[in-house]
Amino acid sequence: MQAIFPIVGLALCAQGAFAQTPIALTLPDAMQRARQYSQQVYTANIAALMAHEDTVQAKAALLPTAEGVSGFIYTQPNGTPSGVYVPNDGPRVYTELLNLHSDVYNPEKRAEHRRIMAVEAVAQAKKDLAERGLVATVTQNFYAMDVAQRKVDNAQASLREARDFQDLSEKQERGGEAARVDVVKARLQVQQRERDLQDAHVTLDKARIGFAVILFPNYGQAFTVTDDLDNSPKLPAYAEITGMAGKNSPDIRAAEATVQAQSFAITSARAAYLPTLSVDYFFGLQANQLAIHDPEGHNLFGSSVAAQLNIPIWNWGVNKSKVKQAEFQLQQAKNDLSLTQRTLLANLESYYLEAQAATSQIASLRESLTDSVENLRLTRLRYTAGESSAQEVVDAQTLLVQARNASDDGLVRYRLALANLQTLTGAF
Repeated sequence: MQAIFPIVGLALCAQGAFAQTPIALTLPDAMQRARQYSQQVYTANIAALMAHEDTVQAKAALLPTAEGVSGFIYTQPNGTPSGVYVPNDGPRVYTELLNLHSDVYNPEKRAEHRRIMAVEAVAQAKKDLAERGLVATVTQNFYAMDVAQRKVDNAQASLREARDFQDLSEKQERGGEAARVDVVKARLQVQQRERDLQDAHVTLDKARIGFAVILFPNYGQAFTVTDDLDNSPKLPAYAEITGMAGKNSPDIRAAEATVQAQSFAITSARAAYLPTLSVDYFFGLQANQLAIHDPEGHNLFGSSVAAQLNIPIWNWGVNKSKVKQAEFQLQQAKNDLSLTQRTLLANLESYYLEAQAATSQIASLRESLTDSVENLRLTRLRYTAGESSAQEVVDAQTLLVQARNASDDGLVRYRLALANLQTLTGAF
């Protein structure tokens, strides 16, 4: 029974989803909201932040550290000054020390720090890549909703035209100037346009619902999008686009940073062959009494310095294997970089050709729309004069419906082609 309440809550929320005053969003508004609430961008941003913290930690590992050491050891007495366990130097040993540690020479840690810095650069590039990908996603959803609204308007206009023709055919029939079949054809046309309008409304609602998931943290916010399809930016020259892609491509930056990271991984693996030198400075107390002086008056607090030189001699080829692994990974990273560069050029040319085709067809589609409007007007005049059939009028109406929708689809096609280009070049 308790499981029903969340479902009922969602249902009530859905009923009132678009009941409030809708927010009018421009494309930049939608883009800003999507960056704020997109799970993909959020995940990439968290990954970049975590990579930055890895860099902070790797840098800190190169610096001296300080820590306090406090301890107590109890040893069973056996009648001797040291007790049962001779190394403990007494039944009770107290430790209160401050330890300063520094790796004077540790090439492996230094190489690891540089590798992690390169990994952070990869994460930052992937964050930019996620934001670029969001441009295409938001643009597609924005104009899917925009063109859906236009098609609702187109369907309403087509329904008005179909009803007007039905009224005309009925008047012609009553006047004995048209056959019954003309009225039937007109009615069938009206019924089809009513179904088209219903489908257009469903398409618009589905587009709005899908887009809302990207834009808002809570389901139920009503909104509309501003129609700016007729104000599309001009397509830049191909040479300009190529230059922008070469400078701004996050794919290339990520691949280059990966190559750099793998290069430092090899350095880190080879550094395991080298010796390391560390120094520890201790100040404090380590004695059988927790006091500043012992019973004889000797000072118990003091300093101690320990230096340690570690020289790797033999570990059954582990270091050699790690170097080989790093070299294989570097080779893979270089191959990936080469593929990324080729893919960028291929996608750039493909997207640009798509944008060119889309922009060149816009004028043709508009001309077809104008001709379709004129064709319907002339066909109706001929029908009124008894020179054409009802089927010709219906065909002219159908052509106009297709021309209207094709014109709007052509504008959307161009905007989506620009958005795909901008995933490679950045905004222009």
